[in-house]
Order: sequence, then C-alpha cells, then structure tokens
Amino acid sequence: MSVDPPGDSRARRWRSPVTEPLGAKVLLVAMAGIYLTLIIVLPLVSVLVEAFRNGVEAYVEALKEKDALAAIRLTLLVAAIAVPLNLVFGVAASWAIAKFEFKGKAFLITLIDLPFSVSPVISGLVYVLLFGAQSALGPWLKSHGVEILFAVPGIVLATVFVTFPFVARELIPLMQEQGTAEEEAAITLGANGWQTFWRVTLPNIKWGLLYGVLLCNARAMGEFGAVSVVSGHIRGLTTTMPLHVEILYNEYNLAAAFAVASLLALLALVTLVVRTVLEIWFAHGLAGGSSKH
Repeated sequence: MSVDPPGDSRARRWRSPVTEPLGAKVLLVAMAGIYLTLIIVLPLVSVLVEAFRNGVEAYVEALKEKDALAAIRLTLLVAAIAVPLNLVFGVAASWAIAKFEFKGKAFLITLIDLPFSVSPVISGLVYVLLFGAQSALGPWLKSHGVEILFAVPGIVLATVFVTFPFVARELIPLMQEQGTAEEEAAITLGANGWQTFWRVTLPNIKWGLLYGVLLCNARAMGEFGAVSVVSGHIRGLTTTMPLHVEILYNEYNLAAAFAVASLLALLALVTLVVRTVLEIWFAHGLAGGSSKH
C-alpha cells in the first residue's frame, strides 16, 4: 500500500468541502440565513402583520367582500381547469420524450421550456394578437358569441401557457433516469399500453407527478402578468386574486389589499409544506427501493 506524501494529503484536505473550518461553515450558514430572512421571511411576515393590523374581524370582512369572493372563486376555477390540462400534457410529453426516440425531440423539449424564458406579459400579448378585435379570429369568434379576451377562457389560456412546463419538467428527468426496462418487461408479459402505464409507469412517477402538480397549481393561482393582459381588469368578473390585490392597492385600500395578499401567501406556504413532505416521502421511497435491490 502506497503512502501519500504529507503535502499531498494536506492539499486534498484543503480542497475537500467537508473539511472547511468551523468558522467558515458558520459564516456561510449565517449568510444564507440572513439573506433568506431579508428576502423571503420578513416580506411574508410584514404582509401578515399588515393584513391583521385592524383586527381579525376587519380581515374576515375584507375577504368576505363581494369582489374579493369573486376573485377567489375565479382564481380557484382557473387553477382547477389549467392544472388538469397541464397534468395530462405533462405526463404525455414526458412519456414520449423519456420512453421513445423520434425526430423533433429536442425541438419539443425547447418548446416545453419556452414559457420559462418568455415574459408572461409577452404570452398575454400573443393571445391579444390571436383573438383581439384586430386579429383574423377575433371578429369571427365574436360574431359566433365566443368570448376569449376579457373573459374566463382567455385567463385560462394565458395561465395554461405560463404553467404548462412545470409537470413535464418534473417528470422528464425522473422518467429518463428510470429507463424503459420495467415497461418492456410488462409488455413482454402481455400487458398493453394502458396496463403498462397504470401499473408500472404511474406508480414509479407518482411523487414527482404530485410535486409537479403542486408547483403548477401554485403558479396558476399566483400568475399576474399574462392574466393582467388578457383579463381586462373587469372588477368582480375577470379579476383573479393577484389582480384584485393590485386594484385594492391602487385605490389605497391597504388593509383589504394585504388581506387578500396574505391569503395568497398562506396558499404558497401550504404548497411549500406539502412540497417538503412530498420530497421527504419521495426520498424515503427511493431509499427503500434501492435497499430492496
């Protein structure tokens, strides 16, 4: 057995991240904690404090106001439509990309990533160009009684566009890592495509799928830019919760604005907690699966 010179051993220890001095570790952790506190924790706490500044009764009244209830219902409705659509698309696209080889695969992946790089405002303007009064489709749709812009369908379309990568982007690397061996074995044993998906593929991706759905739902409820362009800001009809917060803030109704904003913040915190739980379960599931092998 060869023995490394003392100098080489000390150099390796210096380069190893696990042998950093205690002071450096404490400093890095403290910097991360301070940064997160200033950027994330304090703003959330300030929103909650302002929301309850006038008491719980005033907070509840702000949420029970007619336009606030309409905004909450519309937000939940849009999320209830957009998330299942993106769920179906995400699973189908991930399955195709991870399990099959075909021409245009790289182009499809690029299209899936497009909403990450395009401003939401631009995506809203795209629908204005497609369905607006000056477009080719707009007058025809209006003559047939179909309202896209300044109505729920336009808000849904804009939300779907902004949120559709989330499920697919969670599943693609997971399904690529798992490979196709189990599906091929199931088909060899006589299973058809649907049986293979429901009994083999879906159980393997269930935690990643739930994680993607949570992220998609959180973004759908909090989307502002694209929805702002296509909604028309019709109070009580086409204003979601983020748009309603903007309207209240511009009217200097700060108590009501922070009340609705706090509800959005609480929904985001719930999503964060559920996501953390899913990550722990998913990690345990992977560890259990590897230990069996």
